[in-house]
Amino acid sequence: MTRPEQAATVARELSETLLRIGVVRFGDFTLKDGRRSPFYLDMRVLVSHPAALARIARAMLQRAEGLSYDRLAGLPYSGLPIAVAMALISERPMLYARKEAKEYGTKRLIEGEYARGDRALMIDDVVTSGGAKLEAAVPFREAGLVVEDVLVIVDRSAGAADALSAAGLRLHSVLTVEALLGHLDALAVVPPADLSRARAFLAGPGA
Repeated sequence: MTRPEQAATVARELSETLLRIGVVRFGDFTLKDGRRSPFYLDMRVLVSHPAALARIARAMLQRAEGLSYDRLAGLPYSGLPIAVAMALISERPMLYARKEAKEYGTKRLIEGEYARGDRALMIDDVVTSGGAKLEAAVPFREAGLVVEDVLVIVDRSAGAADALSAAGLRLHSVLTVEALLGHLDALAVVPPADLSRARAFLAGPGA
């Protein structure tokens, strides 16, 4: 099996896993920006499914092959268990940024060992517009870490790649949301009407 074929197989199996454990849900949901969506990605359930979390961590590490990094940087909160799983499998060191510095003890904003100039690969679950990832990169960069790459499970294809690129960040994902829906369609595990509504939502008004 060639590397592209292997990657396609991993993506297809991962899509089925995300549906099976309830990460991918179809129905009527209100998104953070107030929009109504016919589908939702609830990555927070991953912590209750260790086998699925390990599978995702391996897929993320496979996607990270060829990237240059010294540390895995988990983004609170959804990115933390993913980064921990990746660190355990790969034995790569991990760090993370606190929401705010402690007022006692070390008073550090970045937890974990690192040196200025170390390269950090930011890890998270999903990216939409990219705004949250831009904010997340700030404390790492202010601490002297080099942050040039962001790796997520699913890219919702809402313009994040361009927004991140403008700030010197390259976006990498195991799946795009279109590919995820395509795999579920090919596997015939989701009612066609649900897939049609999801694709219409992604295409936008008037599409």
